[in-house]
Parts: sequence; structure tokens; C-alpha cells
Amino acid sequence: MAQVIDAQGKVVREQETPAAFSGSTDGKANAIYRAVFRELANPRAGTASTKKRDEVRGGGRKPWRQKGTGRARQGSIRSPQWAHGGVVFGPQPRSYVSSLNKKERRAAMRAALSDKYQSGGVTVLDTTKFDVSKTKGLATLLFGSPKAAKDGARTLVVFATDELATVGASLRRTGRNLERVTVTHTGELDVKDVVGYGRLVITTAAHEALSAKFSGENK
Repeated sequence: MAQVIDAQGKVVREQETPAAFSGSTDGKANAIYRAVFRELANPRAGTASTKKRDEVRGGGRKPWRQKGTGRARQGSIRSPQWAHGGVVFGPQPRSYVSSLNKKERRAAMRAALSDKYQSGGVTVLDTTKFDVSKTKGLATLLFGSPKAAKDGARTLVVFATDELATVGASLRRTGRNLERVTVTHTGELDVKDVVGYGRLVITTAAHEALSAKFSGENK
């Protein structure tokens, strides 16, 4: 069951968990892990680079003769043991891109949302008469008061892509100054977002869109 709140943050009713998110999540932990790993790894630039011994400038001659000085023999001042010398096994430019097929990505998202619904971490926001236009109003809606918003649970607010110009624009404008609140839409929603926030507040339109998207799939 998910609680449905109005624009003042008051619970107006309870809503049954959609059939798409009522199945068991047993055995889905690996799929969620792989999806989160991919989402965190793919944006990495992979540009970290160090110079090896043969790439460092200088050190073309032997720093001192081989014998008779009492010091250890050295062939170049650009050996790894010297300051400003080459780096052994240092990072080199590489790609961090990790692949995951579409079926696995959908299964991971479905499992993550199912776990959120079943653990009571989802609240549905009724936007029928939504008129919140100030940050203070959104803080009161989500946490009860602006003061409680400072140390409340990390909250992800999700609206439907169809609401980008209406409710979505209002939520983004009023939520950008709330430190513990992030606002996104269903088209940008990732698995790492679902599992990374303690509380998920979704609009009625987003609730219906997600239910429709995942309905009819195998449990």
C-alpha cells in the first residue's frame, strides 16, 4: 500500500501496490547491482594518465659512473625510484563503459521499484489541485515544515514526462534549493536513483506511467 498525499502533504487515501510491482524480488539483487554498476561506470571519462619511464623527459645519460663512488648504480634519473621519474603500473586512458542488455535493465528497474513499493518507501502525490509555487511550500509538503527539511530523509521526487511544462516545472523550481531533495522525471529515472534515496515521492501521472510501462511483464 502506498499513501497518497495532497498539495498540503496530508494523507488523503491509500492506494494498492500496482500488480507490476507486487511480485517477489528474490534473486534480483545481482541484476540491480549490475544496473547500478553500469550507471555509475559509464559516465566516467577514463582520462587518468601517468607517464612511464620511456615517456618522461630527460635522463639520457648515466648520472654517475658505475663503480667507485660508493653509491648505488644508476642508469637514468628518470627511473621509477627517482623523483620525477616514470610511474610503474600507473593509470592509462581507458574506457569504463559496461554493457547490459535492455531486458536486464528493465528487470533491474522493476525489481528496484517493487522493493521500494513493498517496503513502504513510495508516496504518491496527488497533483489534481497542485499549486505549490514556493520552496517553503514544497518543504512543508514533503517534510511537514521547512525546518524538518534540513535533516529529513533524502527524497527523490518523480513526475511524468508529460508534466515537464506544468507540475514538473513547478517542482524543479521549488525543489532546487532543498538540499535533501532531488527532482527528476520518469524519462530520466535510473536504478541508482531508486535505490539511492530513502524515500520516493511520485506524482499520480508518474505512478500511472510506471505501472503501465512495467505491466504485463514476467514476474
